Amino acid sequence: MSIYLDYQAARPVDERVLTEMVPYFKEKFANPSSLHCDGDVATDILEQSRENVAKFINAPNPSDIIFTSSATESNNLALIGAALNRQKKGDHVIISEIEHISILNLGKYLERQGFKVSRVPVDQYGIIRLDKLERLISDNTILISVATASNEVGSLQPINEISEIASKKKILFHTDAVASESTIPIDVQKVPIDLITLSSNDIYGPRGVGALYLKKGVRVNPVIIGGGQERGMRSGSENIPGIVGFAKAAEIMKEEMTTEAERLRKLRDKVIKSVLDTIPKSHLNGHPEKRLPINAHFRFDYIEGESLILGLKDEKIAAATGSACSSKTLEPSHTLIAMGLLHEEAHGSLLLSLGRFTKEADIDKIIEVLPGIVKRLRILSPLTPPDLLKQYKEVDS
Repeated sequence: MSIYLDYQAARPVDERVLTEMVPYFKEKFANPSSLHCDGDVATDILEQSRENVAKFINAPNPSDIIFTSSATESNNLALIGAALNRQKKGDHVIISEIEHISILNLGKYLERQGFKVSRVPVDQYGIIRLDKLERLISDNTILISVATASNEVGSLQPINEISEIASKKKILFHTDAVASESTIPIDVQKVPIDLITLSSNDIYGPRGVGALYLKKGVRVNPVIIGGGQERGMRSGSENIPGIVGFAKAAEIMKEEMTTEAERLRKLRDKVIKSVLDTIPKSHLNGHPEKRLPINAHFRFDYIEGESLILGLKDEKIAAATGSACSSKTLEPSHTLIAMGLLHEEAHGSLLLSLGRFTKEADIDKIIEVLPGIVKRLRILSPLTPPDLLKQYKEVDS
């Protein structure tokens, strides 16, 4: 059995969620668009599920929730839909330099459609510069999109301040909350966010289901055209089993988030302290305090992250070097480069992301084996300086 420390990439479905879903695959399988009694049952569970997801973020109206097939689709609906709907008011969109790859690629797409897209720089911790954001805003700015937290280095963004800036300027504000939704509460009645992207799997629900929160009065153009489901915003027969699972996951997460976040924060701090104390030339990426409770993101001088992953794999430990959605490229992390790191520094990164089923014994194991893996790779690396090699040899002797 492997030790799984890659929760930011994918999470298992909670057994309680799976149990809730099972009847809707076989016994209660009807289409909510059907007018017969079985269709009414499907409609009822669809709307009950919508209400549960709305409660998860304290949305005042269940109808504010639009179900989609994924967080990526929700991002598409938010950015493309809002940009097209408001293009008569302006053609300028602002995102950050360290957004999830789906947002970055949407920015490129909008530019090809004739929109102007600005990218807000971040500081050394991966937190956007509010002063730079305000300078980028113009009379033509129609939308700002900044993730609640970095899905890679875990730094929390100043969402409250961004929403205030956008609200004063009458600019729509969208946040991708996928990286943070399992540990950072969302309350749309306290923070005036116009659009929020949510994901089922990131709160231990099934994959293939997402949602977009649309604040009352906010309009977007649909990007999938069809039979007019989901208020015409997202056509296609609703995935009832997946939506039921999403809703159950949201219900559980709302009840358990505070306790779970505190437990994971302690485990995160334990592994961060140990790594920085025991491995020379190791560094923590992201803000030391304003970070996700599940995120421990390191870089190690003189070695590459891919080699670290293979070394951990030999120990049956699953980890990552960065975002799973961009890991197939050999390019260094765009987030780390935006934070000011050199290419060779960015290549030596390791992301340990914790989750609901992480045990303290898992953390103890990574603490036990990681120093030896780093040491072995550095001894083999031509980049390791002689003084560090000498230090390792002295320890061995």
